Amino acid sequence: MRQFVFTAILLFWTLMSFGQHWIKGKVLDENGHPLFGADIYLKKEGIGKTTDKNGTFLFENLKRNNYVLQVSYLGYETQWVETTPDKEITIQMNRISIEIGEITVTSLRANERSAIAYSEIKKEEIESRNLGQDIPYLLALTPSFIVTSDAGNGVGYTGFRIRGTDANRTNVTINGIPLNDAESHGTFFVDFPDLAASLSSVQVQRGVGTSTNGAAAFGASINMQTESVSLEPYADISTSLGSFATNKNSIKVGSGKLNNNFAFDARFSNVTSDGYIDRASVDMQSYYFSGGYFSDKTVLRLLTFGGKEKTYQAWNGVDAEIMKTNRRYNDLGAYTDNNGELKFYDNQTDNYLQTHYHLYWLQKWNSHLHSNVATHLTRGIGYYEEYKTDRKYAEYGLAPAIIGFDTLKTTDLVRQKWLDNYFYGITGALNYEKKNTNFSLGGAANRYDGQHYGKIIWVRNAANLDIGKDWHRSSSIKDDANIYAKLNTETFKNLFASIDLQYRYINYRMDGTDDKYDKINQSMRDITQQHIYHFFNPKFGLTWQPSTRNEFYASYSVSHREPNRNNFTEAGANERPTNETLYDTEAGYRYRSSRFSAGTNFYYMKYKNQLILTGKISEIGEFLTTNIPDSYRAGIELTAGWKITNFLNWDGNCTLSRNKIKNFTEQDIDVYDENWNYIGTRNNELGITDIAYSPNVIANCIFSFHLKRFEAAFHSNYVSRQYIDNTSDIQRSIDPYFVQNLNLKYSLALSPIKTLEFLVQINNLFNEKYETNGYTLYSCYLGNERHNELRYFPQAGTNFLASARLKF
Repeated sequence: MRQFVFTAILLFWTLMSFGQHWIKGKVLDENGHPLFGADIYLKKEGIGKTTDKNGTFLFENLKRNNYVLQVSYLGYETQWVETTPDKEITIQMNRISIEIGEITVTSLRANERSAIAYSEIKKEEIESRNLGQDIPYLLALTPSFIVTSDAGNGVGYTGFRIRGTDANRTNVTINGIPLNDAESHGTFFVDFPDLAASLSSVQVQRGVGTSTNGAAAFGASINMQTESVSLEPYADISTSLGSFATNKNSIKVGSGKLNNNFAFDARFSNVTSDGYIDRASVDMQSYYFSGGYFSDKTVLRLLTFGGKEKTYQAWNGVDAEIMKTNRRYNDLGAYTDNNGELKFYDNQTDNYLQTHYHLYWLQKWNSHLHSNVATHLTRGIGYYEEYKTDRKYAEYGLAPAIIGFDTLKTTDLVRQKWLDNYFYGITGALNYEKKNTNFSLGGAANRYDGQHYGKIIWVRNAANLDIGKDWHRSSSIKDDANIYAKLNTETFKNLFASIDLQYRYINYRMDGTDDKYDKINQSMRDITQQHIYHFFNPKFGLTWQPSTRNEFYASYSVSHREPNRNNFTEAGANERPTNETLYDTEAGYRYRSSRFSAGTNFYYMKYKNQLILTGKISEIGEFLTTNIPDSYRAGIELTAGWKITNFLNWDGNCTLSRNKIKNFTEQDIDVYDENWNYIGTRNNELGITDIAYSPNVIANCIFSFHLKRFEAAFHSNYVSRQYIDNTSDIQRSIDPYFVQNLNLKYSLALSPIKTLEFLVQINNLFNEKYETNGYTLYSCYLGNERHNELRYFPQAGTNFLASARLKF
């Protein structure tokens, strides 16, 4: 009822507003084609707009005055256009140089001719949402997207799922260079906080998508493009404050073009927060620098970015019973001191430093042919530290302490688990464009070289503790190479065919011991092994555009994915992880007009040996998987947008899906009698069941309002029930949730600054109690009843972020 009343008030308020004068226009390139994403700045009012896919823009509620529009698009000359209200204008831009983004991501990104379901988030939208939360939260309103936070407020360790598939199956690149960790396949946005402040756009492709570099796109891909070098000097200073002592500060500067050929950009940010969950604090810093030489035909550019993070661990979640009385409880770091009092270890933290270095060479050979080559190096080093209670000396290679005549078998200790790695390689592509034909030949070769090791830094009852001694150590080397060829051409009038062929090679080697104790050999477990894979990933698609407003498409794709490190090291005694295969069929329709847009996408994703989340986690909060022989995901994704009035828009999307395992058997469930006496194990043959963490319904609704310098957006997000294992048992599930957020923005133009912006973001407006993630710590039969020990990740109640931003 409260949601309905609030929406009604918002609609009434907007309809009571009065219309004024307007300026409408279209921005075209030198060939008369629309420019999507051009920036138009109304200098007198201090208001900016970005052109849509048709190259159009609209300023409304203006006074009858003379105005000057500043129109810019990287790679084109900035133009100043004088105009008066109530007229439509056309602005044709003149190209002056090559844009790095256009070349480095052309062969990896989908466009209106691609038979792919995708969403694109432009710079203006990123800026309006980037008040301190991590990148997954900026993408949360795209179709089929679910976001979750360990700390409960979207700062620090965050995760996401797309179409029910976890982040480890989502390929993530930045300017075409892989960001996924080579071993875990995950992307840890906590390692480079506030990267969103340096992005010009993000494209999310659902399904297999186009061939890309790095980890397999096994359900989705996220392609991020950094800001191109600004043609004009600028400075941008922002600060955010919010609930749970959240604070983000950022400063960006750019030189503009120097001597017609050189330009530099830089940013520094810091983010801190106490988190919603107890002690789930974060302290993060990040930087970004770009500089290079730019001419009409050649670009040489150095890009480096990185971050340092210290986060208090919150990856265990909250016990379901404790959550009834204390939703914020965090048991990590708990111990009993010598006086028998419950304490929490102060430094139960994750600490990591990661730096990225990219060097690009972009060359325009002629009007149809251009190439890009990039080398990259990522350096990562860090550890997580934790207090462990009642641990056996032997499991850590420690000599037992002797107190009096007693030899102790267990003790409390503090351990550190280190990761020290390098990831480096080269990517490149040759792109040919002529009339209605695009061809790309590209690929990459990368190597990961990493060390995993552990140290014991304190023992309650120690006997000759050697702090410098490794408790375990292993090395990993992973070579990953791919080559792809893509062709998109107009075979008949308005009918475009695409062929995308990729070969991928992986050679993964581990040598040494991990942190598990081998009781039989009385030593740390040897994990030495090698795995080699050869994958061929073909993709075919057709797109028919009978008119400028209508588009039909269909595609069929195959993708293969190798197991990650945890699949090998956390596998059961009788499990042998194998690669998984996805057969993805997609078909859809898109409609676009000046006031209304709509889209429908059908998908059927059939899997062989899909590595499915089991509902269990490792000791550091990583969700574990196992191979399932036969499973599928099928659904329909609906999107729509309606310009209700000149000042009120509505956008929405909804995913309806079925995610099923065929012939599922739940294995090795412990059985106890009523007095907890162990009896044995049992298996449950369950037939067709739901895939864990895969809701049948995901829906988003967005009302946005703008009047002169004021903007408001009201978001609603609904996610249906998610099972936290593969049994479809409601006792082990995450309840559905329906959450609303409100964004407000007000802009001022104050000389000599360009704009002064105030932004407010109110999350969980109606204080919904909900959880976005969970897992089964232990489940068994106690007598004839199922006994479950469950953990959940509660999200914050009503909370806010407020920001002020100065642009010069």
